[in-house]
Amino acid sequence: MGERRLVRERCRAREFEAFTAGAAGRLLHAAALLTGEPADRPAPAAEDLLVRALARTYAGWDRLRGEDPYERARRELAALFAQTARRHRRPRGGLLGRLPPRERLVLVLRLHEDIAEEQTAAQLGLPAERVQALYRNALSELRSHRPRPATPSP
Repeated sequence: MGERRLVRERCRAREFEAFTAGAAGRLLHAAALLTGEPADRPAPAAEDLLVRALARTYAGWDRLRGEDPYERARRELAALFAQTARRHRRPRGGLLGRLPPRERLVLVLRLHEDIAEEQTAAQLGLPAERVQALYRNALSELRSHRPRPATPSP
């Protein structure tokens, strides 16, 4: 019996390793957008968020039963970020760093992860109208701070 369990554990570990090899880059990018860390520097908060989300995903790996592991990991990432959003309030210089955490979360789910408004609302436990308002506010804020193109000097 112990040998079967060991074989199952090894198989589970190999499956999860293959999953993370393919998905970790995109998930890390999403985590960096969420934490507001710049893309050109190390992102320790994003890495920590991703490691914790992957640990939760691995803990429930056997219970996926046909569920998309990427979707599960993304949901864990979003849930962990929402629980720790107060840690990510101050701007860190990243692309979305100046947005409040909840707006950042909605924008990343809607634009980067291409999640429908209704699904985003359900995942965050918010009314669809609130998700729509957060999304509009985030886009408006980003548009208002768009860098101006440099004009050539005469």
